Amino acid sequence: MKPRFVGKMGLADAVTVANAALGFLAAVAATVSVTLAARLILLAAIADALDGVIARRRGGTSVGEYLDSLADVASFGVAPALLVAVGVLEVWRSDDLLVAVALAGSALFVAAAVTRLGLYTAYDSDLAETEGVQTTLAATILSAGVLAGFTQPVVLVPLVYLLAVLMVTTITYPDLHAQDAVVMGVVQALAILLSGEWGRRVAGELGEGFAFGLLFLALSYLFLGPMFYWRRD
Repeated sequence: MKPRFVGKMGLADAVTVANAALGFLAAVAATVSVTLAARLILLAAIADALDGVIARRRGGTSVGEYLDSLADVASFGVAPALLVAVGVLEVWRSDDLLVAVALAGSALFVAAAVTRLGLYTAYDSDLAETEGVQTTLAATILSAGVLAGFTQPVVLVPLVYLLAVLMVTTITYPDLHAQDAVVMGVVQALAILLSGEWGRRVAGELGEGFAFGLLFLALSYLFLGPMFYWRRD
């Protein structure tokens, strides 16, 4: 007897499911190493972009948009929130009030991500722009920040609150154009491979720079994209 998904799901859907699996791995990895979790989240972001490319070239399925939102909840909602929560607990474990504030921010991040993804699927999936910060962008900023060494709770906690709020605003973000998405993907891949101690041994200080470069690109789009990123007429 064939599995139910045979004939109903395509290659793009398989990549989307892999994205969800990476989100789970990132969530588990966060309890061991926040930098490993950050790498897995960025890898999931590459998979998220790749499934869109495959769907456009080979055609999508009716289940694709639902799978995409479900996968994104795991990879860009729950996993980044756990990354922040675990990172904070390692430092503020003895202060119940600060821990509560941090956990509330992580919970708010997940709630905002789920809300945004639901609204996107219902209203924005066929448009070239969307309201609110993309969950992928929010997760990329948190992950790139961790790989760049910004693991202090005084940085992560305000950032997670800010991103949670921005995800449910009506600020309009245009979709990345193909060439810019490719650049972002390449920088993401290099940040995954070359940041950290291993990267310094392989590429010296240049390796560490890719995490900072990714963080710079992501923050630039976060703050400047709604006003200055060029749109197609």
